[in-house]
Amino acid sequence: MKVSDHVLQRLREWDVDHVFAYAGDGINGLLAAWGRADNKPMFVQARHEEMAAFEAVGYAKFSGKAGVCAATSGPGAIHLLNGLYDAKLDHVPVVAIVGQTNRSAMGGSYQQEVDLLSLYKDVASDFCEMVTVPEQLPNVIDRAMRTAYAKRTVTAVIIPADVQELDYSPPTHAFKMVPSSLGMSRSEPVPSAPDLRRAAEILNAGEKVAILVGQGARGARAEVEQIAGLLGAGVAKALLGKDVLSDELPYVTGSIGLLGTRPSYELMQGCDTLLVIGSSFPYTQFLPGLDQARAVQIDIDPFMIGLRYPFEVNLVGDAAATLRALLPRLEQKKHGAWRKKIEQDTARWWEVMQRRAAVDADPINPEYVVHALDDLLPDDVILAADAGSSANWYARHLRMRGNMRGSLSGTLATMGPGVPYVIGAKFAHPGRPAIALVGDGAMQMNGMAELITAAKYWRDWQDPRLIVAVLNNQDLNQVTWEMRAMGGAPQFLPSQALPDVPYADFARSIGLAGVRVEKPGEVLDAWHQALAADRPFVVDFRTDPAVPPIPPHASLDQIEAAASAVLHGDSDRAGMIRQGVKAKVQEMLPGRRHRDDRPGAED
Repeated sequence: MKVSDHVLQRLREWDVDHVFAYAGDGINGLLAAWGRADNKPMFVQARHEEMAAFEAVGYAKFSGKAGVCAATSGPGAIHLLNGLYDAKLDHVPVVAIVGQTNRSAMGGSYQQEVDLLSLYKDVASDFCEMVTVPEQLPNVIDRAMRTAYAKRTVTAVIIPADVQELDYSPPTHAFKMVPSSLGMSRSEPVPSAPDLRRAAEILNAGEKVAILVGQGARGARAEVEQIAGLLGAGVAKALLGKDVLSDELPYVTGSIGLLGTRPSYELMQGCDTLLVIGSSFPYTQFLPGLDQARAVQIDIDPFMIGLRYPFEVNLVGDAAATLRALLPRLEQKKHGAWRKKIEQDTARWWEVMQRRAAVDADPINPEYVVHALDDLLPDDVILAADAGSSANWYARHLRMRGNMRGSLSGTLATMGPGVPYVIGAKFAHPGRPAIALVGDGAMQMNGMAELITAAKYWRDWQDPRLIVAVLNNQDLNQVTWEMRAMGGAPQFLPSQALPDVPYADFARSIGLAGVRVEKPGEVLDAWHQALAADRPFVVDFRTDPAVPPIPPHASLDQIEAAASAVLHGDSDRAGMIRQGVKAKVQEMLPGRRHRDDRPGAED
């Protein structure tokens, strides 16, 4: 048995069934071992190492297991980094196995020699090790896997090419040898009774309770529903926690933050008590004023506790176990005006989303594209959104229900993971449909190439449906709107304009299916075609770049300024827009104060 054989064997013993990778001579020993191992764990060939890392992240997010990716030395290892940082920042367990030049060449400025220990010391800061002798195994693999799981982070194992080819010899019962063992048990830490008592006192004293959940609450759905019922609270969701609770619950206000909903914003602005569960949502301005609410946080990671808000009690523990211990200490609150307002605001918001989706656009309103999908979603669908304006519509128009899962690059907010995320998801759940919402910028960046990966493997999936919806507006739209809204600057075409690409034609050229949609009347039929397809399907929606992703806290003056900037240089049309924008926005947005001279007029 070679070192490379033992590495794959140990991965199998850790129940690793897929490795997302790209070949190179720095891992030739491992590639040969894959051949001897009958491709177990399965080598999933991406088109680029960054995509391999993203697929490992998507696999980990949607399976609950560690994602594993592999790449050659030098450029291959460098390419992995963006996907690995996505995993690190979103607290996802991913293990990277990378090659290195032969030990005899190290320090000699040899071809593709990169100081990988230095390069990876940040992204894999919890565990990064180079294997230089066979006896370091299996400890290095075990610690990489165990640390990734325990700390929900990235770890890295660097194996020089010549070491991969050495005969494997295990550590012996001797001085400076490190034996190892497999596996780790699941733990559910619970805070101490005095801390739980203090938290309960704060929550019981509150009259207007708001709850914010993140991805750390995903395993505590029943407990969160129960505590919201006891406290008469509304529940807002950080984007990474979008699938924690069903949006069919009337008190779930939806996403929070710049891409969030107006009811979530008002929930935080009106509460006197805040409970945060499993979230490190970073934008303090969308939370209550710092002296407005008493607050409690629950998080399993002691290094992420106490951030973002002046919490009175910081409970370190598993979300579900901690809530189960907390629930008997809480008093039932009457569901009065506070809860009624939350439910009314939320119901009104979904009506507003329907009206926004119905607004005419040229050629198609992107909000209508996503809103039309909402009613058609299978209850077991897996959703991914790419960075950009597509994330806005994912956050605001798709209602989670049933066993739906969804994610995006929440903290790194990088372009490009939408398509590889759903490919990773299909290897985790080959019997479930998956849908990626991506902008044309992300599709051109790497999504098109990764369709080739889908074309290579889709026949292995029990349910072949992998749908890529491209919001094709020939604009890097999110940055364009940020320029307008933040800086009051018009669109800078040399940086923002994108060429029109026939995405559906490309999909068909590689054996997939697809359709281009250029009229609103074609949208529903396209979604039905995609959801009924017998293979991966690309829908190229020609959407209007002038539909603004208006933030939930925007004032009418800000919206009018943005509209004026859009039409910079067209004074006649700008004047017309200025006259009509407030009436138009009033139709589209809830809760805005506006001038109305009629006696008794209300919002």
